[in-house]
Amino acid sequence: MKIHNFSSGPSILPPEVLQKASEAVLNFSNSGLSLIEISHRDASFVEIMNSARNLALELLNLQDKGYSALLLQGGASLEFVRVANNLMKVDGKAGYINTGNWANNAKNEAAYFGEVIEVASSKDKNYSYIPKNIVVPNDLDYLHITSNNTIYGTQFKDFPENNVPLVCDMSSDIFSRNLDFSKFDLIYACAQKNVGTSGVNLIVVKDELLDKTNRSIPNIMNYKKHIERESMYNTPSVFSVYVSYLTMKWLKDLGGIAAAERRNLAKANLMYSEIDRNSLFYGTAAVEDRSVMNATFFLKDESLTMAFDELCSSEGIYGVKGHRTAGGYRASMYSALPMTSVQKLVEVMQYFETKVI
Repeated sequence: MKIHNFSSGPSILPPEVLQKASEAVLNFSNSGLSLIEISHRDASFVEIMNSARNLALELLNLQDKGYSALLLQGGASLEFVRVANNLMKVDGKAGYINTGNWANNAKNEAAYFGEVIEVASSKDKNYSYIPKNIVVPNDLDYLHITSNNTIYGTQFKDFPENNVPLVCDMSSDIFSRNLDFSKFDLIYACAQKNVGTSGVNLIVVKDELLDKTNRSIPNIMNYKKHIERESMYNTPSVFSVYVSYLTMKWLKDLGGIAAAERRNLAKANLMYSEIDRNSLFYGTAAVEDRSVMNATFFLKDESLTMAFDELCSSEGIYGVKGHRTAGGYRASMYSALPMTSVQKLVEVMQYFETKVI
């Protein structure tokens, strides 16, 4: 039975990527060695690292525009710290828009480095919407936004006008839709949604943004040091970098971000149409702010939960349980998820309705 993987992360990867990655673990590039046992200084891996960093800039249309791409370790949670460490000036101030757990965590970590203000928040309605008409102070060292909220299923469709550096956590929607990425001064994303497997972060930063804090930054935390060492300051996560390279190459061959966006919109439209039509379910995210990546929904009658869970399991639907803090259900539809999986989930929801009513 085919398994339809709606996991929020680590999440589904393209079959071609899984095949090539598994082959490399056994015999990398016909070398007779496994990818995970070669030196990260080996010329073949250095080429992969450089190709992956260049591919990221190419996909975002940021080549030759004063940006550097890094592939580092630590998860987005480390970038919460590293962003503030590198961008907040001594006695400085940063602004955060609080649209969910991860945005709130990023704000709390930044507070270790200076003054943090909450520019806007949707916490008053359990993060079910994206704040509008946001007024951004001009005296901030930077403004931080989380573009997509995996737990509550909301997503920025437009970004607030501002005159300060714009930092964006795109962990769950990078490479999924067309944007003018030059509007952002720093983008970061944990890889395990749309970039590859867990164990590596993608950071894309405008070079002129760095080295302006008058702060001593430990080398391992310093973006400038990592740029100088071409993401090789310390031993990188070799396998994760390789999977990210394969995933970005797959996306380029697919037709780039524009092609991914068309696929993703089609999947989201089908999913939300069923949530709205089906008499047993309802969505909580504001319609205009619904995430294309993570559709969150609930059963109107929670006594049906066990029966629906068992049906999903029997039909090969994996990973649709909502986050432990939110409950309900969540269909994560990252770029590698095929339309056939969304169609299967919709069919299961329709069948369940006929059995209950």
